[in-house]
Formats: sequence, structure tokens, C-alpha cells
Amino acid sequence: MPTATPEGPETSSEPQEPSLDEQIAAYQREFGDLDPQVEKVVSALGRLNRRMNVAYGRQVADLGISNAEWEVLKTLVLSGAPYRMGPGDIARRLGLTPAAMTHRIDRMAGEGLVTRDRDETNRVRVIVELTDEGRAKWLEAMRMATSFEEDLLQDLSGGERALLGELLIRVLRRVEDAQPDAGGRLTDLD
Repeated sequence: MPTATPEGPETSSEPQEPSLDEQIAAYQREFGDLDPQVEKVVSALGRLNRRMNVAYGRQVADLGISNAEWEVLKTLVLSGAPYRMGPGDIARRLGLTPAAMTHRIDRMAGEGLVTRDRDETNRVRVIVELTDEGRAKWLEAMRMATSFEEDLLQDLSGGERALLGELLIRVLRRVEDAQPDAGGRLTDLD
């Protein structure tokens, strides 16, 4: 908890992350070839991503689901009605191993978020389907995220939002072109 100190404003007993300017100054001190403009953009994006993931994680936790479960719900919704996919297809889209996907689907089926049944046309194949409860959780998470995201961008005009979106997409395309296999994860989250 923040406390007042004789040295100045409130401080926290927890170590604070250095400001971006402090981080960049330290990087420049240790690595002179650094372009501070590039580093500012990349570091800001990294911090923004990390903080947004924490915020989203807190929101879905309030709904009684994990980020990992949210990803499966999202993947099923993105597949379109009737929101059904094979677990291997879901795993590939999320960059997970089949074992991690099986564990995740087991947990979600137990919570009533998805069902898992044999494919009628191929009894060897399993189909995962979004339940009404799973869709309701997804919709509520989307409502919460939309509010958070609107608040996040409130200081930007419509034109600034459009420009920022286009610039970020250009950077994303560059990364996707350079690292086409980097859509998944290096390790499983569960």
C-alpha cells in the first residue's frame, strides 16, 4: 500500500518498474547502438500488452473463468455458428499441444462451458461445442472488455484511433512476415 515519506510523495514498499525514459537511458548506457525512438515504441507496446493482459485476466476471473478458458471460448465463437470445432483444431489455433488442450477442454466441460461429443459422421473424431453458458460468459467478457477498451482510448480522437490502428497493423504485418510461425506460444499456459 502506498505510504507518505519524508522524501516526498507517496511510495510503495514494492519495487517499482522504471519509467520508460529511465529504462531507455539504462539501455543506452549499456548498449550504445540503441535507437531510443524504436525502443520507446517497442517498450511501450510491451508494457501496454502486459498490463492489458492483467486487466483482461482480472475481468474474466470476475466471471469465474481463466484467460486460458476465455481463449477457447473466443476461438469457438470466431469459428461461427454452431460454434463447434475439433480439439486439435482449437489447439493449433491457440498454439497449444494436444495434451494441454485436452486438459483445458476437460476443465471447461466440467464447468458447463463446452460439451465434448463424438462426431456423428466419424466416431473417432471428437467435437467441442460451446454451450449456452459458455456463450453467455463470452458475451459478458466482451461487454467488460469493450468498456475497458473504450476507457483506455478515451483520450484519442476518432482520427487518432484510426491512425494508431493502421500503424499497429503495419507493425504487426512486419512481425508476421518475419516470424510466420510465431502465432502460438513457446510453452503451454496450463
